[in-house]
Amino acid sequence: MSLLPTLDDPRLLPLLPAIYMAWADGELSGDEMRSLCARVDEIDGIDVECRVALGNWLNAETPPEPAELAELLATIRRLAGSLERPERLDLASLAAELVHTGRPGMPLRAPEARAIAEIEAVLGIMGPEATRTVLHLAHDRAEVPVLEDFDPRELGAYLDGPRRADIRNRMRRLLAQPRFAYRADISRADYREVVLTWTKELAERGVGPIGYPTEYGGEDSMSCFVGAFTMLGHHDLSLLTKFGVQFGLFGGSIARLGTKRHHDAYLAAAGSGELLGCFAMTETDHGSNVRDLETLAVFNATADEFVITTPHDGARKDYIGNAAVHGRAAVVFARLIVADVDHGVHALFVPLRDEGGQLLPGIRIEDCGQKIGLEGVDNGRIWFDAVRVPRQALLDRFASVDERGRYVSDIPSPARRFFTTIGSLVGGRVSVGAASISVAKSALTIAVRYGTRRRQFGAEGEAETLILDYPTHQRRLMPRLAGTFAYHFAFERLIDDYVAGEMDSRVLEAQAAGLKAYGSWHAIDTVQACREACGGAGYLAVNRFGSLRADADVFTTYEGDNTVLAQLVTKSLLSDYKLAFSNMNLLGTVRFLAGKTLASLREVAPAVGGADEEHLRDRSWQLALFEWRSDHQVASLAARIKKRLDSGMESTAAFADVQDHVLACARAHVESLVLERFAEAIEANEDPGQREALDLLCDLYVLTRVEHDRGWFLEHGQISAAASKAIRKLAIRLSAEVRRHAPGLVDAFLIPDAVLAAPIAR
Repeated sequence: MSLLPTLDDPRLLPLLPAIYMAWADGELSGDEMRSLCARVDEIDGIDVECRVALGNWLNAETPPEPAELAELLATIRRLAGSLERPERLDLASLAAELVHTGRPGMPLRAPEARAIAEIEAVLGIMGPEATRTVLHLAHDRAEVPVLEDFDPRELGAYLDGPRRADIRNRMRRLLAQPRFAYRADISRADYREVVLTWTKELAERGVGPIGYPTEYGGEDSMSCFVGAFTMLGHHDLSLLTKFGVQFGLFGGSIARLGTKRHHDAYLAAAGSGELLGCFAMTETDHGSNVRDLETLAVFNATADEFVITTPHDGARKDYIGNAAVHGRAAVVFARLIVADVDHGVHALFVPLRDEGGQLLPGIRIEDCGQKIGLEGVDNGRIWFDAVRVPRQALLDRFASVDERGRYVSDIPSPARRFFTTIGSLVGGRVSVGAASISVAKSALTIAVRYGTRRRQFGAEGEAETLILDYPTHQRRLMPRLAGTFAYHFAFERLIDDYVAGEMDSRVLEAQAAGLKAYGSWHAIDTVQACREACGGAGYLAVNRFGSLRADADVFTTYEGDNTVLAQLVTKSLLSDYKLAFSNMNLLGTVRFLAGKTLASLREVAPAVGGADEEHLRDRSWQLALFEWRSDHQVASLAARIKKRLDSGMESTAAFADVQDHVLACARAHVESLVLERFAEAIEANEDPGQREALDLLCDLYVLTRVEHDRGWFLEHGQISAAASKAIRKLAIRLSAEVRRHAPGLVDAFLIPDAVLAAPIAR
């Protein structure tokens, strides 16, 4: 039967919006509809005739016709037309107003109001949202403007820094040229040639050798070299890798490990791209373990030459960039054997191919084959079969073999000599780590720009909501944006310290290892989150997430496996206390390591655990908290190791037995270092708008990291349960505040559209 006559029954007025919502939901099951009908039946005072009418309206077996629903909706809107600000009403309040309009003198009764509230609960749409859906009203909210408290280009200049701004702007202009446009759908062989062409142009324009001395075609500026390298992190990462191998590892090792005769013979040619080379360190069986490499360089005093040999397949040089096709020479790391004495790993200059590209006698090279990324780099494996090179091929800055065949070094300790040699190459970790943050910047720029254009869902009757306005989207992207700024400033300071050469080498190596490890992990995590945040558009190859993710993935394992580097950080922290281990019992060691730290922290103890926003955003408390965690981790780790040593466990086994703690210790130290560097950068910034934005980012970085590790902080009494909840709520709110700045913040990365290249980010 027709249901339309019931619309004129004033007794049913309060239930009309709920009835419409029930059918408009579109997802209620038959059981749920019967539950609604039963609830209506239970309303006191509903007579039989009304129950029958309602039963017909809510019968899942015979739903109303579209025309009937349209008439129902028209009736509701007609009655609500005279209401003031109906968008603020929930269904029960709307029902009361409709009753007042449609049946004067018959107010909404309590049983009806309770039934309507329960119907809202079943529908899962409560409060004013349901009324707005019925009446197609806009949300009663003010639009939150994107604050323009800072000029993105000026903030970008601050990020570039005074020492590297010129080279970075130079690289932006160059990489935005059409000839550097990305090439898709070409063969691997053609891709390698494109990357080679790009690399040679960078050489011709003086970018490649920029870190070399001026007499060899450079500008004697390692600061500019790393600055250029970070800009390549926004571009094709195969180019970045080829550039790094040729000018950083191959040419750089000649510059830093060789002496004038090597510089005169090879450095200008390496910088111009005329002499293409490799950095042959890694071996199949040893990976990051350089100390135990097995390639041999045996000195033949009679012939005044070294004989280089790969003793077995596990000692082949593996994953060597530039080796498979283009490399004509290599800096080879091998065990130096002189007069039957093994002097450990040293570096030698070894030719691989003649000028026509043919392999030289004793050299065997095999292409590594298809990789999951960086297909523009010709990685290869190298075997040496009694390859002979002159005595002068030894890169002899730290050790040499003289004309009489004697091994000579100004560094008497083999261990110190080894670490001096390897430490001189720390620039690779500095560069790779800094470039990984460039990858994160690219991913965030694409995702944030897309998030300010793409709309999805929203209240009925109004424009769909920008996806960046959803709190879940903000929580996914904004903390990673904050972390990217934090790591940026940490790496900028690391670059300066590396170039200045004044920091203790052990401290510099530990910082480079830690920042490279956790910075590259941050980058990979950020790329994946940004890909997901862009949905299907992020899965299209043209929007670059696939190449960013695949190409940057190797950052976590080259220039040192991240897990190994993290352990190196912790070993460096422990080394300060090595002497104390041998002379103290467990209690004494713990007191020695932790006493000063714990006493220092007690000075701020009254503030620890506070849940108010002023306390949680207090920079001095944040710094003290992170420093305390780092120091406490070192102290407790030392105690655990000491306990195992006292029980008779060998030191290597003792260290391996607590590796979970080792990694936690490294992470705590790096996060404390990153926060310290971020705070210093904010303090040095004199622009009020920039400082406000950076302060906000820094607070979000801190709160996100505390939230991530809140179990540890709770266990150690450094935050209360109330503070833990407050931190989560404040992190959510700050993510929303950062969202207001987000378009300007990613614009401050100053990535040219042609370099970013993703259509969804234009």
